[in-house]
Amino acid sequence: MPKTERVAEWMSENPICVPPDFSALAAYERMRARGVRRMPVVDKQGHLVGIITRSDIEQAMSHPRDDEERRLARFNLAGQTVAELMTPNPLTVTSSDSIGKAAAIMVRARVSGLPVVDEGRLVGIITESDIFRLVASTWAAEETE
Repeated sequence: MPKTERVAEWMSENPICVPPDFSALAAYERMRARGVRRMPVVDKQGHLVGIITRSDIEQAMSHPRDDEERRLARFNLAGQTVAELMTPNPLTVTSSDSIGKAAAIMVRARVSGLPVVDEGRLVGIITESDIFRLVASTWAAEETE
């Protein structure tokens, strides 16, 4: 019988986080620079309070058609905080949950990533890319048998 894969084995530990009062524009720039599409939002005690995605911020910027509209959208965004655009109290999983449970939550909720929270503390993030890595490694292993 195959072993049940756990979230802890495939999640990204210590994800890049921001506080709720962080500039939405700075959060967007940080996500772009680090190549991530989402960041957990944590309070001063390290408790998860929300999640912000690049698409949350891009929607707030509307859809600028030219350079002038892009500059105006960035200017307007500069005055907004992450708290104003984030999804509060996001769905989560624990590190001991199965990958199957995490995948089912993502499919049902139509989200591409979940914060991983143990005992009230953010410990990681699991994304559809992490789950795809598991699928790919499983297929590769089966093909070499």
